[in-house]
This record gives sequence, structure tokens and C-alpha cells, in this order.
Amino acid sequence: MILIKPFITEKFYKIEKYNCYIFSVNINCDKILLKKKIKELFGFSIKNIRTIICPRKNKSKYTKKGFIYGKTNKLKKVIVQFYENQKIDFLNKKET
Repeated sequence: MILIKPFITEKFYKIEKYNCYIFSVNINCDKILLKKKIKELFGFSIKNIRTIICPRKNKSKYTKKGFIYGKTNKLKKVIVQFYENQKIDFLNKKET
């Protein structure tokens, strides 16, 4: 599985007007493979594609049993920009 899930955050709403969408993807995928799979999945032409690799972070919390230490997973995000008049409706918004 290449595309894991879409990111729907405040940043998503800011860049949605530029036909950009953010997805979480497999860490081993490259831009060429991503472009091919996204075009196959949605059927849209891709104008621009950018990738971001978020490194692991150390996390700790205090509980009744003491401190618990751990790490988050490494994450790769992709920002895909489609040409105009090509939109993906994740939230099934109904325009009135």
C-alpha cells in the first residue's frame, strides 16, 4: 500500500484553494512511483509533487508507575498539486 491516508488539518484548508492535497505515504516510495499511483487512483494529471520526511521524536510521560519513554514513527508526507478544476472531495461537502 503506497498511500496510507490523507491529512485533513488547518494547513490542508489553507492550501486546498491551490488544488493541493496532503497524504501520508510509505517511507520507501519515490516521487515517480507516487505520481504514477496517484494518477492511477484518482485519474487526475499532477502539476507538482513535493515530499517531506518527518524524523522520529522522543516522547516521555509520567504515570503512576514512573516515567515511560518511547519514540514516534518516522513519517513521510507528500503534497500533491493538481491542475485547475480537479478536486478531491474528502469530506463530502454539499454546497448550497
